[in-house]
Amino acid sequence: MNNWNTKKLKNLAKAMVSIKDKVEMEKFLRDLCTLEELDELSSRWEVVLLLNEGKPYREIATKVGVSTTTVTRIAHWLNHGEGGYRIALLNGRK
Repeated sequence: MNNWNTKKLKNLAKAMVSIKDKVEMEKFLRDLCTLEELDELSSRWEVVLLLNEGKPYREIATKVGVSTTTVTRIAHWLNHGEGGYRIALLNGRK
């Protein structure tokens, strides 16, 4: 899919920003995702947090239980993506 910013994605984003707090978001994510999807998303975010701390790729891969290829891919999007990871990192500090 070349155009990732579809109407379906916009609808999902609208639903997500309507959520008021962490507890509501956890409930929404549980209803939206399978347990495997939740684990995958959680692992990806854990990789972002560890990359942001400057941890080595191999250490991250071992700690989170993902491949170094996955860590490399996430690092690419962290550094060269749309800036979403950075926004979430900054907002998490508030």
